[in-house]
Order: sequence, then C-alpha cells, then structure tokens
Amino acid sequence: MCSKKKKKTKKKKKKKDKMGKIPPAFRSAVTNPQFRNPSSLIPPSSPSSKPHHFPKKIPSHFPGKSRKPNNQQQPPKTPVLFKSPSLQEAKTVFNSIIKTSDSANASIDPRFHNSLLQSYASISTFDDSVAFLRHMSAANPSFSPDRSTYHILLSQTCNNDSPPDSLSSLSPIHKTLNLMVKDGVSPDKSTADVAVRSLCSAGRVDHAVELFKELSLKHCVPDTYTFNCIVKHLCKCRSLSTVYGFIDEMRDSFGFKPDLVTYTILIDNVCNTKNLREALRLVSVLNEEGFKPDCFLYNTIMKGYCMLSRGSEAIEVYNKMKDDGVEPDLVTYNTLIFGLSKCGRVVEAKKLLRVMAEKGFFPDEVTYTSLMNGMCRKGDAPGALVLLGEMEDKGCCPNSCTYNTLLHGLCKSRLLEKAMELYGVMKSGGLKLETASYATFVRALCRDDRIAEAYEVFDYAVESKSLTDVVAYSTLESTLKWLKKAKEKGQAV
Repeated sequence: MCSKKKKKTKKKKKKKDKMGKIPPAFRSAVTNPQFRNPSSLIPPSSPSSKPHHFPKKIPSHFPGKSRKPNNQQQPPKTPVLFKSPSLQEAKTVFNSIIKTSDSANASIDPRFHNSLLQSYASISTFDDSVAFLRHMSAANPSFSPDRSTYHILLSQTCNNDSPPDSLSSLSPIHKTLNLMVKDGVSPDKSTADVAVRSLCSAGRVDHAVELFKELSLKHCVPDTYTFNCIVKHLCKCRSLSTVYGFIDEMRDSFGFKPDLVTYTILIDNVCNTKNLREALRLVSVLNEEGFKPDCFLYNTIMKGYCMLSRGSEAIEVYNKMKDDGVEPDLVTYNTLIFGLSKCGRVVEAKKLLRVMAEKGFFPDEVTYTSLMNGMCRKGDAPGALVLLGEMEDKGCCPNSCTYNTLLHGLCKSRLLEKAMELYGVMKSGGLKLETASYATFVRALCRDDRIAEAYEVFDYAVESKSLTDVVAYSTLESTLKWLKKAKEKGQAV
C-alpha cells in the first residue's frame, strides 16, 4: 500500500511540475529576435537570459481562475431567528426572549428590537411587520422606536411585488410615514434616501419619482445623493428626454440644480449609447454652470470615442484634458491604449507606455492585454507572445482575459500548435474559456480535421462552466455543419 501511495505522489508531483511551462516549440516564438518590436520600451533579453516560462502553478487567487469553494474557509451562516411568517409565533418568540434576557439594557436598546424586526420583516407581510412592531412596543413599554425602526418597514414596503411600471398606490409607504409622524419621528433626508433607493433597486423608478416629489412638498427636500440616484436609474430604463424632463421639473419646482455627479451620469449614459455629440454638448453646459470636468469625466468621454474606434478624437480629448490642468490617471492611459490598439494604431499605443512610466504609472494586466489584442488584430500573434514575456518580466501577472486574447489571436493566425500548448496551460490552471476564444479555437481544430480534440475542448468548456451547455454545444454543432459543407464543396483546408 505504501509503495502505491508513493507512486501516486510522484505522478502528481511530475504533473504539477509540468503545469504552466512553455514547450520548446512554443518558446521558440517568444525568443525569436525577428518578432521583437524595435519601439518596445522593454529591452530585449540578453542571449544568456533564461527561456521564458509560464508560472509552474497558477496561484489560487489568480483572477478568473475557477476553483471549488472551500467550505471550511466560509464563515458560519447567521441563524435565522424567525423561521415562520406567523405573527402569533413571532409574538411568542419575542415574549420568550424578553423574559429570558440576561441584560436589562437589551430590553430597551432600539438596536436589539430593530434586529428582531429586521429578521421578521424578511419573511413576513408588511401588515404583520407593523403589528409585530406594535406588539414589541406594548409588551415592552420602555422600548421607543427610532427612525431606523421605520426605515426597516420602508425597505420592506418598497420591495413588494408591485409591477415596476405600474403607478399603483404608495399606500404602504404612506402608512409607514404616517406611523413615523404619529410617534413623533419626523421623516428626514435619510428617510427619503432609504425609500427612494429601495424603490429604484426594486425597479419601481416611476414610484421613486412620485415619492421624491411628494416628500419634497410635504416633509423635506431630499439631498443631491438621492436626486442623482433617481437620475442614474432613469438613464437605465427611460428615454433621455424623460431624464431631462425630470431634471428640469426638479429645478423649476424645488430649486434642484444638477451637480458634477449629475452631469457625469448623463455623459456616461450618452457615451454608452454612442451619442458623443450630446456628450460634448453636456460638457459645454457643465462649463457654463461653473463646473470643471474632472479626470473621471474626461475618461468617460475618451471611452466613448474608443468604443467607436475613433482614436484621433480620444487623443484630442486627452490633450484638452492636459490643457485644462487635469492630470491623467492609470485609467486614462489604459483607455487610450485600448482605443488606439482597437483601431490598429499599436505603435502609438506602445509609445504611451513610456509616457505612463514618466508620470509614475506602471502598466497593469489591462494595459498589456489591450496591446496584445491590438497586435493580434493586426495578425502579429507572435509579437503578442513576446509582449507576454515582457509583461511577466516586469512582474505583472496575466489574467484570464490575457490568455483568452492570446488563444484567440493564435487561432486567427493559424498557429494551432502553439494555441494547443497555450490551451494546455490554461486547462492546467483551471482558467475559463471565453465565448469568442472558445468558438475560434473549436473552429480552428475542426478546420484542421482534429475533431476529437474539438470535442475535448467542448467537454472542458462545459466542465469548467466557462459556457452553458447550450452555447458550447451549439457552437460545436454549427462548426461541424460548416466543416461538412466545406468538405462537400472542396473548400476545407
């Protein structure tokens, strides 16, 4: 028995040692001088330098690595005090707790009662929660509900099952507010914020707008944080004209003025919809209102141009940003490098690496992956492999997106053997396959008539939960159909 265990241990050790190492054929592409870019900021390795290797073992905290959760490391779950929504059982439990409480202070501490109400409200109806609160007050007269107590009820009413687009009555919320006023607790800005945010989170944006106006008229005007929360959610589910209408109405009726955060939300929204003309108009309005665009806002506009592969305009925004005295950050440079790489201007993108270093910013995995993506788009997958080596030499750990980008690029360049070796490294580290790289990889294998290996990749994609069974299978099935038709027409290569 001992000898068998030793043999198994040796086999595991050998398998572990092999994981992540680049085979000689794969390594040759990395060390070949003809793939070195003269404009690279990272000096080429000397002839005496050791050949590049992937990490022998991908750390457990590696970004994107799939692994089974360790149940021993998970904190124990907090036991649920109330297991039944029955009001009578809840009252019985509360009475028992009060009678057996060791501490006299616990019976009058609002936090103690709030925790009980929170536990019961999570499984009960709103009316039963109100009745339970009344029972706690009656059974223990020393307890006085505070504002947080009613905020628990507000959160419960906002998360009910009302249709998101229905302008049905807000009577449960009104009932809670009336309870507050009756008990001498006036609603304030925090009350409005809790109610509005809960409604928005539940998808009831129209209710949130209605309540916002009502609170502004009857109780207190909510603050800009609550206002911007509504603007953000309106941008997600309503037209731009509706958002502008809400802002104008709040300005005219209650004196609400958009701040820098408001304009940033609006600009981010129009940039995501690729409406850059409106984004620039909003920037001019922002300047007229006396606000100075910050780094985040400039980055947002640059991202919009990069999404459209308009690198020249992104550079113009970058130059204007510097002219206005706003210092770029790491996100700025990563955005520009992504945009330039996307539109094929890799040489210019690599020049920004030097600018980053001069400003004290060091390229991260996002920077390198963007450059590799640009190089692969231009058909320079071997050059992307060289950049991978330089990346690791600088102490920057590639992530799952980096490997998927390289796998996709190698398949597009028809470097299938090297793609297989890279896939082996990914598989040994438990990294997931992304949809695009998986589809390209399977197609490349089928084109090379390596059907068995394509099925093996399919099995791994399903086992590692990289893709759903349906997506993985449909991709493989459509590829095999394409191969069959190509062979019939004599086009398969």
